[in-house]
Amino acid sequence: MGPTATGKSDLALDLAERVGGEVVNADAMQLYRGMDIGTAKLPRAQRRGIPHHELDVLEVTQEASVAAYQVAARAHFDAIAARGHRPLLVGGSGLYVRAALDRLEIPPTDPRVRARIEAEGEQVGPDVLHARLRALDPEAGAAILPGNVRRVVRALEVIELTGRPFSASMPTRELASPAIILGLRVEREVLDERVARRVDRMWDAGLRAETETLLGAGLREGVTASRAIGYGQAIAVIDGVMGEREAREDTARATRRYARRQESWFRPDPRIVWLDAQAPGLLDRALAAVREADVRVRPGIPENG
Repeated sequence: MGPTATGKSDLALDLAERVGGEVVNADAMQLYRGMDIGTAKLPRAQRRGIPHHELDVLEVTQEASVAAYQVAARAHFDAIAARGHRPLLVGGSGLYVRAALDRLEIPPTDPRVRARIEAEGEQVGPDVLHARLRALDPEAGAAILPGNVRRVVRALEVIELTGRPFSASMPTRELASPAIILGLRVEREVLDERVARRVDRMWDAGLRAETETLLGAGLREGVTASRAIGYGQAIAVIDGVMGEREAREDTARATRRYARRQESWFRPDPRIVWLDAQAPGLLDRALAAVREADVRVRPGIPENG
């Protein structure tokens, strides 16, 4: 795990080849079929024959669900292990990672309740909605920014449906099954440069054309998919609201902000073994961490095994 553009996919492939692994995707936007260029989804031809799971499982008109993802990811873990392979969870969507790995009971949802709260939010504004959350659940109100309207609505929905604070349903750092968690990081300036290069590659590779195709498949109507970074900017170009140069710059800015949020999400987790993605011997250091974890979990394994 780790911020975008740190090299998670490449390390995952190297690790999978060495430990007999199969990859389970933990990037929420890579769940969507056809959203390839804008999500930096690894093309099939570049996967080195390593099975990848939880890619291209949703249409852009469908809403991604953490609860459904949790069930699917854990089913993949069991199936991969039954084949004698090792599951590698790979991605930067923090809540999806936690749902797959940690003991987490996903609270219920009700589309009617959510729609009503969303409608109220449109009438009174996000600040009033957030103030209501702070009054009902101060802990959740402090953790969720007022601008994250979708998360505020979800919190209020859970409070209404369960009668319990939303913060009570937040994941705890308790693994559901033994795992080693590796995090990749690079210096801020280097990460910003990587983001800029990646954004340019996406636009050069045909992000606008891909977006036009997805619009034909209903992208504008997608609750989750339509908010993906890069696609909103491409839609603005297609609609004539924004020029491509401006769209590229805005995509890079939004991606940098997203990387900062990812860093903030992962940084407090003491279980993560952080690896400098730029330092020599990255694969060897990752393998050493895996072997050390194996020895702790299964003491009979020799350290050089």
